[in-house]
Amino acid sequence: MTDLQAPPVAGKLTVTEVAASAPTREIWLAAWPVTAVFILSNAATPLYKLWQHDMGFSKGTLTVIFACYIVGLLGTLLVAGVASDRLGRKPVLLPALGLGVLACVIFATAGSVLALAVARLLTGIAIGAIVSAGMAAVTDVGGPARKRLAALLASAAMVLGAGLGPLGAGVLSETLPGPTVTIFLVEIVLLVTAVLVVLRMPLPKKAAGAVKGGSWVRVPSVPRANRVQLLLGIVVFAPGITATSFVLSLGPSLLSDLLGTTSRVVAGAMAFVMFSAATGVQFAVQKLKAPAILLMGALSTALSMVALMLAVHAASVVLLVIAAVLAGAGQGLGQLGGLSLLNSSVPSTRLAEANAALNTGGYIPAGLFPVAVGYLSDAVGLSTGATIFGVAMTLVALAGGAVVASLRGRISEPRQG
Repeated sequence: MTDLQAPPVAGKLTVTEVAASAPTREIWLAAWPVTAVFILSNAATPLYKLWQHDMGFSKGTLTVIFACYIVGLLGTLLVAGVASDRLGRKPVLLPALGLGVLACVIFATAGSVLALAVARLLTGIAIGAIVSAGMAAVTDVGGPARKRLAALLASAAMVLGAGLGPLGAGVLSETLPGPTVTIFLVEIVLLVTAVLVVLRMPLPKKAAGAVKGGSWVRVPSVPRANRVQLLLGIVVFAPGITATSFVLSLGPSLLSDLLGTTSRVVAGAMAFVMFSAATGVQFAVQKLKAPAILLMGALSTALSMVALMLAVHAASVVLLVIAAVLAGAGQGLGQLGGLSLLNSSVPSTRLAEANAALNTGGYIPAGLFPVAVGYLSDAVGLSTGATIFGVAMTLVALAGGAVVASLRGRISEPRQG
């Protein structure tokens, strides 16, 4: 029996009762904490060249700092989904938002590589909780009749925040004093508003019917019946988010070393355009079937890598922006398709863990590949490193599309709503 079917406990609301009384605007509002935390996730991107100049670290070290975020995120995914499904969404979300505030303080006062690494680690922990509990909370507020809308808003909130962060950081760092401070002060205010939203969010204190057995710390998974849905999401989402991670971690270096610009606004704007594409494409394809969305995502990621290789060898800003747009679309489509399949099939008592499983499958390669390419680029040059990465990701993306094409007949479609 799932929490959508369980009888109400005296004095407590079930998820069904909460969702039935929640107007549509509450679903949109429930997505705000996801956006607020994801603004932090990439806010540092345009600022790395400043820190790199002041602290004198290499491209390899830069990607290690970026990877600290992935380590924190993946470590959190081992427990956040299970904890959210058992304890409720708010006991996971509120500490995560607090860690986000702490990360902002460390970023704003950072004077060493270690401080940057710690701030990125804390950011990753906050993101791990958000992609598990925060995205599941949006689905809970939406209820069983609006799962597809909830998947769209949760997914769009993630990529919208990821794009707003670097744009805001780039603009504020170029126009106001304290180029590595101001954006994090603004982000603290945004996180405080997210705390207020979570506190008033119409959710039960604890999900009824949550599975109580098993370890609290484990590799997140889904019920056996939902493994195909999870697999199809990962094989498209993983290369998509790996492509955007490369642009985030080494994109500013590409702009500076190959294309002759050091503008932080340009670096932030490129990231914003990338994630704006990820946001917009999800609304554009929301009525399509999930397998079609996933196939489009695989193709978009493959094309982005082709554009990336051409941009590097032609030293073309236009081609690099096209590569970023296509990479963003690839991530957005893979993310939406994967979340839609999970939302439509996984019981709500395992939904946060399912979200964690999807993101675990995506963020592992997103952490490993850019780090490897960063160190490879130090040894053989950024142009050669980016080309090797582009070839590898093109093949992986096309293989993911082939998996979706071969298994699409084994899944049921998400309900409209």
